[in-house]
Amino acid sequence: QVQLVESGGGLVQPGGSLRLSCAASGSNFSISVMGWYRQAPGKQRERVAVATGSGTTNYADAVKGRFTVSRDNSKNTVYLQMNSLKPEDTAVYVCNAYGVTVRGITTLGNYWGQGTQVTVSS
Repeated sequence: QVQLVESGGGLVQPGGSLRLSCAASGSNFSISVMGWYRQAPGKQRERVAVATGSGTTNYADAVKGRFTVSRDNSKNTVYLQMNSLKPEDTAVYVCNAYGVTVRGITTLGNYWGQGTQVTVSS
């Protein structure tokens, strides 16, 4: 079993910064793609940023230039550095893993964390 646990959410003022972390735990596993999605009330789930194991990244247009996703493969952890936060960034941010291999068997589906709340308000 592979578990994803997020941390780092909280309440910040507009223009502030937060860094989210997502650590994957388990035994004898690897992950092809890790990233972040967000869900706000009344809105569809949005892909925020993803990173491959080789370092390739992709960002939603709404966060380009403000957010940075990175991975530490030795720690099985993905980070999301969020700068210049806006009220519209308020959402539950959920960690995602795709292409999880456990003991040589790859599951072509999504693993999800529990999510961490990010609130941007003055």
